[in-house]
Amino acid sequence: MSTLTRPPLITHRTTSTTVLTSLSYCTTLTHLKQVHSQILKLPQSHHHSLLYKLLLTSLSLPATNSSSIHYALSVFSQLPSPPPHFSNKFLRKLSRSNCPENAFLVFVKMLMTGLNVDRFSFPPIIKAAARMEGLFEGMQVHGLGAKLGFDSDPFVQTGLLGMYAACGRISDARMLFDKMSYRDVVTWSIMIDGYCQSGLFDDALELFEEMKRSNVEPDEMILSTILSACGRAGNLSYGKVIHELIIENNVVVDTHLQSALVTMYASCGCMDIANELFDKMWPKNLVVATAMVSGYSRIGRIKDARMIFDQMVERDLVFWSAMISGYAESDQPLEALKLFKEMQVVGMKPDQVTMLSVISACAHLGALDQAKWIHLYVDRNRFGGYLRVNNAFIDMYAKCGSLERAREVFDKMQSRNVISWTSMINAFAVHGDASNALSYFNQMKHENIEPNGVTFVGVLYACSHAGLVEEGKKIFASMINEHSITLKHEHYGCMVDLFGRANLLREALELVETMPLAPNVVIWGSLMAACQVHGEIELGEFAAKQLLRLEPDHDGALVLLSNIYAKERRWQDVGEIRQVMKQRGIFKEKGCSRIEMNNEVHEFLMADRNHKQINQIYQKLDEVVSELKLAGYAPNTRSVLVDLEEEEKNEVVLWHSEKLALCYGLLSGAKGSCIRIVKNLRVCEDCHAFIKLVSKVYGREIIVRDRTRFHHYKDGVCSCKDYW
Repeated sequence: MSTLTRPPLITHRTTSTTVLTSLSYCTTLTHLKQVHSQILKLPQSHHHSLLYKLLLTSLSLPATNSSSIHYALSVFSQLPSPPPHFSNKFLRKLSRSNCPENAFLVFVKMLMTGLNVDRFSFPPIIKAAARMEGLFEGMQVHGLGAKLGFDSDPFVQTGLLGMYAACGRISDARMLFDKMSYRDVVTWSIMIDGYCQSGLFDDALELFEEMKRSNVEPDEMILSTILSACGRAGNLSYGKVIHELIIENNVVVDTHLQSALVTMYASCGCMDIANELFDKMWPKNLVVATAMVSGYSRIGRIKDARMIFDQMVERDLVFWSAMISGYAESDQPLEALKLFKEMQVVGMKPDQVTMLSVISACAHLGALDQAKWIHLYVDRNRFGGYLRVNNAFIDMYAKCGSLERAREVFDKMQSRNVISWTSMINAFAVHGDASNALSYFNQMKHENIEPNGVTFVGVLYACSHAGLVEEGKKIFASMINEHSITLKHEHYGCMVDLFGRANLLREALELVETMPLAPNVVIWGSLMAACQVHGEIELGEFAAKQLLRLEPDHDGALVLLSNIYAKERRWQDVGEIRQVMKQRGIFKEKGCSRIEMNNEVHEFLMADRNHKQINQIYQKLDEVVSELKLAGYAPNTRSVLVDLEEEEKNEVVLWHSEKLALCYGLLSGAKGSCIRIVKNLRVCEDCHAFIKLVSKVYGREIIVRDRTRFHHYKDGVCSCKDYW
């Protein structure tokens, strides 16, 4: 210890003055105890004032811990009758400490021993109740305060207001607020913040307007709170009004308010203004940088999000998690997993939120080996007991093509909620196992787990992809009759899809025309897709045009119209649509297929030439095509809707991304192993027939996940029974 911080040596000549000097130098509990022993050697007349100082010093030690607090309580209990002003000061110290519940021990002693409790005793004890979210204790204090006539004191009322808000009793807080005779800016701030903490953002904004009408000037703290409410509610217009108010009233924009402005604009997706304000900030803090990363990620500007991430030298777990989540939700799962591994290299430990983003990325990637590694990591780091993590695992394994592992996770879960059952039902649905989807749905109800709207989407999806029209109609009717579920666009979309896949297009159109909700993009899109599959050109054109009225730049509708005209050989109309798409910068989504080999994910585009083994892959493709032609294969060029010669169309069909991925799997995978492919678009008719034949001729099990479902190919048969 430095001589500058060591307390003066206490000798046999110790006096009250030397003890006070020693107390001012105390930095540890050991020092305090040494001084305490010297106080006890002084005459009794000096004890009380010095012990009071000792007590307050014990609660002012750096990083006050439970040991020093317990020591202070022990000393306090030995004082015969401390004066009210000291007891109240001691209460304030305890209410602000790491263990606010200890303030109640002192308060109870004051009551039990007949010590005077005055109006200054109540604010600190109410603050302690608020900090520990002790509603019962707080209400008892409220009752006592009312009995003693202190409940009309402004400081007591303000404390009670904060206590009820902190304990989530926002309606009680508002009742108290409305009865207050005097309301200063602090009172308004507590009430507005209470609404925000309870997620009642509209109430917060309404109260802010009432505050302005009451001629109370908002301070920087209230303005920051209101901006936060605007951001969390996505209320950009009101946020801009607050920003204008700040400028017009020349409010000093401190770091706190500046952060609130940036976060509000970022949360509302107004990234240009957010970035302009962010660039002016110095120093840039992690809270705002995290908001910027999340904001850019939400609107798909993931490169800009990464630029912000790379700018920050200091990074905490929330910041890393935001960037990983951004990649996971922006169709860049490989980057999400790569960043997760970088995070581990720098020694940052993930939490449950991080792991959920990583699991989501793995599910999107569809790579089973990566999924197994993530599962092992979760178990080693003891995240496996969390219900949300296990629910995410069910979804991850299902999307990675392993229904068996999804089922294993479900069966081992000690507790399950509606999300667990819904995840399992959805897993069966996307794998085309309608029988088990319906079985689990019935079992769920038998176990008194009430299905929600998302559950019914999964069940109807299962019926749709298995052609179970009557079963689907019964379940749809039961949503209102038995379960009082509010029907949404997603449910009507499933029914349109159910009728459409079954080629019941009249029923599908009738449902669209009679549904109580205005048809949206999803509804018209389902009808449009069904018309495309069944060659219903006139109705398909009508559905596409209805969709384009709602969303003029919808690439799927424009492509469908182009395809319809191409099938009719109306090349002039095709050219006009493609010109519109070019002018608006709209591009048809490119087919992309991924395959995992030796813990590495390989991506292929149509007619790809970028893979390091591309020559061998095309050689393998030629070999496979020759083998399949002997088994009766002939390229189906009906899906090639461009004006080409037939030979050129054959080449276009054979160069589809899933065929290249499949041939790489045959080339590089172990003999007899299962080949797993993930495709971002719907598998075309030719590729479906091609892969079925490969599974038979080469004796391989092949699992393909396309945009809507899984196809399990084995011995020349697909699990979808050619109904997809």
